[in-house]
Amino acid sequence: MNTYGNPILTQLPNHLRQYIVEQHYERYTPVDQAVWRYIMRQNHSYLKDVAYYPYIPGLEKAGISIEHIPDLQDMNDHLQQIGWGAVTVDGFIPPVAFMEFQAYHVLVIAADIRQLEHIAYTPAPDIIHESSGHAPIIAEPDYATYLSYFGEIGSKAMFSHKDFQQYEAIRKLSILKESPHVTEEALLAAEQELIEIQNNMGKPSEMALLSRLHWWTVEYGLIGTVENPKIYGAGLLSSIGESASCMQDTVKKIPYTIDAVHYSYDITKPQPQLFVTPDFEQLLHVLNQFADTMALRLGGKESLEKAIECKNVCTAVYSSGLQVSGVFINTVPHPSLIYLQTTGPTALSVDNKELVEQGKQQHQNGFGSPVGKLIDCAVPLENFTETALADFNLVVGREAEITFTSNINVTGKIEKITYHKDKIVLIRWLDCTVTDRLTGHVYFQPEWGIYDMAVGEKIVSVCCGAADKNAYEQINLRPQSSTPVHSYDKETLLLHQYYRQVRNIREQSSGFEQLPAIWHALSSFYPQDWLCSLEIVEILIANSRQSATAAAIKAQLMDKAAKDINLMKLINDGLALLYLNDDLFTSEIQRI
Repeated sequence: MNTYGNPILTQLPNHLRQYIVEQHYERYTPVDQAVWRYIMRQNHSYLKDVAYYPYIPGLEKAGISIEHIPDLQDMNDHLQQIGWGAVTVDGFIPPVAFMEFQAYHVLVIAADIRQLEHIAYTPAPDIIHESSGHAPIIAEPDYATYLSYFGEIGSKAMFSHKDFQQYEAIRKLSILKESPHVTEEALLAAEQELIEIQNNMGKPSEMALLSRLHWWTVEYGLIGTVENPKIYGAGLLSSIGESASCMQDTVKKIPYTIDAVHYSYDITKPQPQLFVTPDFEQLLHVLNQFADTMALRLGGKESLEKAIECKNVCTAVYSSGLQVSGVFINTVPHPSLIYLQTTGPTALSVDNKELVEQGKQQHQNGFGSPVGKLIDCAVPLENFTETALADFNLVVGREAEITFTSNINVTGKIEKITYHKDKIVLIRWLDCTVTDRLTGHVYFQPEWGIYDMAVGEKIVSVCCGAADKNAYEQINLRPQSSTPVHSYDKETLLLHQYYRQVRNIREQSSGFEQLPAIWHALSSFYPQDWLCSLEIVEILIANSRQSATAAAIKAQLMDKAAKDINLMKLINDGLALLYLNDDLFTSEIQRI
């Protein structure tokens, strides 16, 4: 993995590194560079008035230029100065992974860039959204604190297997929408698949609800007052269409509270309402309100049931501090939590560090243990003194028998007692039998081997993922689809060449005499193209060259804008930047 000399990236655990891909800067075409430049010029012009104040200086602090697509090396050189880093990934990654990157102070940047046809907005994550949207605001310390804290909470949120199905469907649809050769039938099929999944999600999981808070703040948040809000959400900052439309009265503005979790969202459409926070402290307050409802902080039977529904590696924490990481399954029915059980490889840890000889090799086929107090004993077993242990004959080398208040009975020979911070966390038994004295249900028997019994009166926390992820070598859920690498025919490659020529003329301030010929070629062979013509007229005006040609190009562009409603705002906004002081032109734009 390329760390770009940024120490922040060297701290990433292996299970997150699997999502990182090379940026491949050489794959960005001259059209891609022109798309970036157009959007950034529009953003600079418009957002300086409506974006939250750190946005414009934040561009420089994040190593982002208006003139060219950012290079990850440049971004990391700048971001590490404020304690952050950036990596490139392939489109959407699972929300739990995205949030965990944030917890490590790492911005996830989609390597691809939107097509010219989707220049105003794309539902797919791209380098415009991720870098020009997320990176600049990182320079604001209070917001950066919120983002990383959100990552810490979000990376532990419980998700359901249906969440992953929905994620796959959204990822598939976003890839198809950015594919230049996709058929209408394929798009409709993907949209229908997503609709069917969304209509059968059932009760939203923690991750689904937390994703809503993320959407209405990090992606589409406004700050200030309902009457005079400013933009700080990356989705708005990176959309030249919605950054303007969102300020209109037709988009309802709502004070940001915990009630935002009740508002779902559709990534393929403009948002009908947005939420306004008075400051970033309110974001932290709401996040903590939600976190107080999560399995992470509640524990108990209901929290463990969320882990069972997740069907992925989760961690349950005993009150002693012992962490059990594995895929949890149901045991015998009981009104309270009396026994937890995993299936498949399981690891035991404390303080997020795997215990010696308690990894997946030791517990390849699962792990189970009682939860609760012993009968006729007010003190939890985890707090037993040496005297109390001796009273129950729980001494290394001796035969012993204990019974929990749940009537789970454990008999065998004590081989080892493990402590952590003066608490008993684990007792190892030999020739052990674990049964329910009332029902006769067998939880463990001697022929199964060594019995490592977790110690703890209750489960105080349950969260997604393994406690010690590097030791566990957790393989997160990976997307099944991948973004295709574009291939271009000769006609498109020639168009790229024209864009490259125009770019070189602008950057080198020479060769202006070539521009009329390039424009005539574009008009003849690429009548649908508008952006390259816009760049040509920009150069001519900026350098006071060939006013007749500039006027002809402007007229042609305005004619295209008048005939194609999809191009009207794009072309008019582009021309407006060139004629800011031209009252006559402004009146022409207003008439269209």
